[in-house]
This record gives sequence, C-alpha cells and structure tokens, in this order.
Amino acid sequence: MLDVRPSPIAGQWYPGNPKPLTKTVDDYLAAAPAPDVAGEVIGVVAPHAGHRYSGAVAACAFKAAQPLKVDTIVVTCPSHFHDTGPLLTTGHEAYTTPLGEVPVDGEALTQLLKTCPVPIVSIRHDREHAIEIELPFLQRLFADFKLIPLMIRDQTLSVVSALAKALVETLRERHVLYVASSDLSHFYPQAEAKKFDAYLLSKIEAFDPAGVLQAEKEGQGFACGRGAIATTLLVARQLGATKARVLKHATSGDVSGDYNQVVGYGAAVIWKE
Repeated sequence: MLDVRPSPIAGQWYPGNPKPLTKTVDDYLAAAPAPDVAGEVIGVVAPHAGHRYSGAVAACAFKAAQPLKVDTIVVTCPSHFHDTGPLLTTGHEAYTTPLGEVPVDGEALTQLLKTCPVPIVSIRHDREHAIEIELPFLQRLFADFKLIPLMIRDQTLSVVSALAKALVETLRERHVLYVASSDLSHFYPQAEAKKFDAYLLSKIEAFDPAGVLQAEKEGQGFACGRGAIATTLLVARQLGATKARVLKHATSGDVSGDYNQVVGYGAAVIWKE
C-alpha cells in the first residue's frame, strides 16, 4: 500500500469520476492539433486552471509530448499556499486522481534531494493544485510513469539554475519529460492581458529563462510559474535543446465571456533537433 496524497481538487477543478474525466481529457486531446516538431521533445509549458478554463490550452502542450517514451515526468510549478523552504516536494509516495494512482519516483527524488544545493522541503497533505491538475492528461497519454513533483517558492535565477543542474545530473539515465505548470497574467482586462502574455511567451520562444524571470520585475509580462518555466528552459538547454514554440494562447474570458478581468493561459513545447 502506497502512502497516497489525498486530492483536494478532484470534483471541483476537474470531474471527480473516471468516465467523465476520461471523456473531457480525451476530447481536449483529440481537438488539439499535433504540432510539427522536428526533434525530441524535452519539455512543455502548460496552464493549471480548472480544466473547463485551461484544458483546451493544456492539451496542446501535452499533445506535443504524446510520441515520447518516458520513465519519469518532472512537474514543476509555483507554490500557491505554502511558506516553508525555497523548494518543496511531496512527502507522499503517490498522487491520486479519479484515473488512479501516480507513483512518485522515490529513488530519483531521494537522489535529487542530495544533489541539489538548495534545500528541498518535503510536505504532506499539501493544497497545491498546479501539479495535480496536469496529471489526468499525463495519465491518458502515458501508461506507466513515475512523478517528481516540485513546487518553487524562490523563483530567482540562482535557485532555478541550481535546481536545473541538479535535475540534469540526477535524471541523466532516465527518459524524462519536463512539465512547467504555469498560468500567465492575472485579472487584467483582455486587451492588456494579451499584451502582457505575448511578451512573456516571446521570452519562451526566444529560449530566454532569465528574460522570463525578469519580465515581471519590468512589469512587461507575468507568469505565476515563471520559475518553473525558467527551470524547464535551463534543463532543456543543458540537454541540448535550442527550440521553443508557443502552441496556443487563450484567456479565461474566452470561456466565461467576461473580459474585464481575465487569467491568461499559454502552451509551449521545447525540443532538441
């Protein structure tokens, strides 16, 4: 029996029963175009709102990774609720969704905790949605994989650079997909949101992790998971990737019809030629 993290969002942020969850995720994936990626996908950027709002965008990112054979999936995200340590991970042995349990790669995670010079604090019964919300897509695409969940509180370049280096060193012998879970601008009118999001997404396409982090300081673009995006770009660069492409952008207003205060969502793929 695995020590399983209980879900705080199933039935609220996405369907709580297997059949409707399978149908909605599969419908999003079927509607997403298969991107023309001439090389090996290393990572993707996907939003983490409720599936109703961001599922169509997230599916575009995950569709890009569908051809991969993976052993381990690293999902990085911001920490929305917790205030302990610069980096966080789960203290449980598995996550659960209505589609089943997702085991944590305990061996790799233990090694990562030893390798990373920045402390990674293990927490239990966390409230973080930004990892779990991606799991049903991954469960529908990949039959067997283990998870490394990482929540980034300190989103500075020095911390994410250290984390990226440690991930590469730890997982060099595994087949890995890196998922950066992040929404974009929050609660601006639609026109402003599109401007801010376009700037942030341009930094991803420019393969500029420092630019992703700097965008918020400059007031030109926003991403709650900017540290996750930067980490994924830095890992991909160390693994030989040079290409990144934005696949889709939308906002909550495109679903709700309320364009006064929207949240931006973007999907991107990062690959090695």
